[in-house]
Amino acid sequence: MKILSALIALGLSGAFLHADQKITVTGNDFMQFDLKEFTVSAGEKVDLEFKNIGKMPKIAMGHNLVILKEGISALKFGQKIMGMGASATNPIPEASKEDVLAATKLLGPDESDTITFTAPKAGVYQYLCSFPGHFAMMRGIMTVK
Repeated sequence: MKILSALIALGLSGAFLHADQKITVTGNDFMQFDLKEFTVSAGEKVDLEFKNIGKMPKIAMGHNLVILKEGISALKFGQKIMGMGASATNPIPEASKEDVLAATKLLGPDESDTITFTAPKAGVYQYLCSFPGHFAMMRGIMTVK
């Protein structure tokens, strides 16, 4: 009976570890996200996997995916962090993190990172790659309903 109770407890706790929605986005050497827009539900747990499918070295063509808080423009954020000295080794300067909802690590070729977050209130949230200069082309929209 103790074994059955333990298995039930493990099974129930395991159910809470899974996300409500899984999203996969890739970035490439042409500075493009394959997914320019996705939709999630407010309060939903989201697993977002980001993969750098490029082949160029991380120091030259690293990528990440940074979801910004509601109302923060990806273009303005990109310009702001460039002014703060964003670099290949510091793609999200500490002072800019107040504008960030969630972010992956900066990835080199064939690397991936998964972030888990709870979708915020309904609205439109922009995302970008914060590697210096990439924000001009690597942007997208997360819509929360």
